[in-house]
Amino acid sequence: MPTLEAREQRLLIVAPHGRDAEVMAGVLRRDGLVCEVVPDVATLAASIEDGAGAAILAEEALQGADGAALHAWLERQGPWSDFPFIVLLAKAIGLPQPGARARLAELGNLILLERPLNAETLRSAAASALRARRRQYQARAVLADRERTAASLRHSQEALVALNETLESRIEERTRALAQANDRLMNEVIERERVQQAMVQYQKMEAVGRLTGGIAHDFNNLLNVVQGSMDLILLKSQDEFVRARAEIARRSCQRGGKLTGQLLAFARNQSLDLREIDIDALFDGVRELVATSLGSTIRLRFEVAADCPGVLADANQMEMALLNLAINARDAMQDGGNLAFGAGPATPPDGFLPAGDYIRIAVTDSGAGMAPEILAKVFEPFFTTKGVGKGTGLGLSQVYGMAQQSGGGARIASEPGQGTTVEIWLRAAGGADQVQAAPAPARVRAAARPARILIVEDDDFVRESMVSSLEALGHQVAQAADGEAGLAALQAARPELLITDYLMPGFTGAELVQRARVLYPGLPMIIATGYADMKAIEQVIGDGLVLRKPFQLAELALGVERALARQRLADSGSVAAMPVARQAS
Repeated sequence: MPTLEAREQRLLIVAPHGRDAEVMAGVLRRDGLVCEVVPDVATLAASIEDGAGAAILAEEALQGADGAALHAWLERQGPWSDFPFIVLLAKAIGLPQPGARARLAELGNLILLERPLNAETLRSAAASALRARRRQYQARAVLADRERTAASLRHSQEALVALNETLESRIEERTRALAQANDRLMNEVIERERVQQAMVQYQKMEAVGRLTGGIAHDFNNLLNVVQGSMDLILLKSQDEFVRARAEIARRSCQRGGKLTGQLLAFARNQSLDLREIDIDALFDGVRELVATSLGSTIRLRFEVAADCPGVLADANQMEMALLNLAINARDAMQDGGNLAFGAGPATPPDGFLPAGDYIRIAVTDSGAGMAPEILAKVFEPFFTTKGVGKGTGLGLSQVYGMAQQSGGGARIASEPGQGTTVEIWLRAAGGADQVQAAPAPARVRAAARPARILIVEDDDFVRESMVSSLEALGHQVAQAADGEAGLAALQAARPELLITDYLMPGFTGAELVQRARVLYPGLPMIIATGYADMKAIEQVIGDGLVLRKPFQLAELALGVERALARQRLADSGSVAAMPVARQAS
């Protein structure tokens, strides 16, 4: 389809009789003009409206034609338009008819040509008509440009008026936006300071935790020596007075072991017995003990949400944590008050814990509360507001460490005169397998089958205590002071059992276990530790045994017996297979 510009330059020819239309179109086309033959006047109006430069009409085409549509278009044409018509008149014979040619005036812009006419006359008339039409198009473009300019001016004036009318409101809106941006900036600055303070507190707690773990390691070694010595005295001595004193010392060692357990819980290096715990059962387990510890002046309340699932935690550590929180609350309510234990599913605050399902266990008292400077230190080990001899300062640090090591967290909120709320956040249990802990050994027995055992321990006192204990049980014991000496002893002779400490100079007990397995695959091994990366130990020892310092003589004897029994069972299986192998060969 021709473009609008091409259609507006075409010549429309209406000559219904003979071949006049084709002849004229042929002549004009040789001059490069675009011509289109139209069958009648009725169709001419639609063709002109679609775009044309001029029209050539034979006079006879107007005779009896319906010119209503053409006249209607001429009335509608724009003020810039005066469409040109070239009318070919027949040679008049006699007097002209009164109305025969009067209708030609209705067409407006006319060029009249009498026939017969030559080609040059037709060309000249057509070129003049098209040139006049092009001038009309130029006028149309000027008018359209002026209209656009006027419309743009009107729009600008309207926009200026609107701007003037809304200037005050826009200034107010901009001022409000700037104030909001300033508020956001101030909030971001405050939040950044809060995060920085939290990071400093976290780093301080991490540093204190590492220090605490190191103290616990050394303390466990000391306790192990004392407890091993007391166990040997109880095993060998017949003097009742000596035995009584040894029993007192042994119980003190057990109390010291609980203290180091709390320290390790804070340092998050204690191996917790994580299993699914029902909250109702947990609260029932501590209800009576808490009520007895609080006395009659404090009203106690336990509440558990109806849809509360279990939590993944160490039951003993959780009971100890709840009891510690109850005792702290009792000391904060000297004149009595209310203590509430509550639990239910909750969403942790942003940035507090990783995404997941959590249970919030809250212990809320109506006591005196704490000032902000005290609140910032309550989770630090050995920090206490109690008098000398009335508290170790490890209660809240144990809660903090236990919660962290269990995959959760702990928070505290308090204001002077408004009471205190301690929150323990623990992961909701997902049906995790429960591993039953081994029962504690009841008594010490001499070894049923003595074995050759290698002890690798860097602490001289601990090593001598373990050697004496194992020899008292009837075993033959060799010893080494560090990992390298232990490896040399292994290369010199294969023992029946290797017992090694974890933290040693040179390389750790876990590394010694790996090298020992290369030398003697299947050699039973035990790692004894008071402070260790339990994940690293479990990756190396596999299903082997771990002795937690300080351990009793009975625990040492039972661990050795189990390790040797497991190896003997494996050896008996391989021996039973040997005759079959010989027959096959």
